Amino acid sequence: MKSFSYSLMDWQGQKLAEQIMQVMLLVFAVVSFGAGYVLGSFQMMMLVYAGGVTLTALITIPNWPFFNRHPLKWLDLSEAEKHPKPQVAVSSKKKSTKK
Repeated sequence: MKSFSYSLMDWQGQKLAEQIMQVMLLVFAVVSFGAGYVLGSFQMMMLVYAGGVTLTALITIPNWPFFNRHPLKWLDLSEAEKHPKPQVAVSSKKKSTKK
């Protein structure tokens, strides 16, 4: 079986994709409204916006390499076993509330 490298989009890449998506959708909304208003055509407005949504999806949904500039470095399993997990302190005392 062949081994391959599978990388997920890193956190900064997700933030960048979100920002690109928001800007592109806003720009295409304004452009499509303007085109529809000038041409007097609701159908043209919807076609321009649909094209913008499609282009935005093609740019932001795939895991492009520029979204993976800051990969996460995971701890090796052998190293993780050396360090105990933090314990949550359980407090049995309840704070009294005065009325």
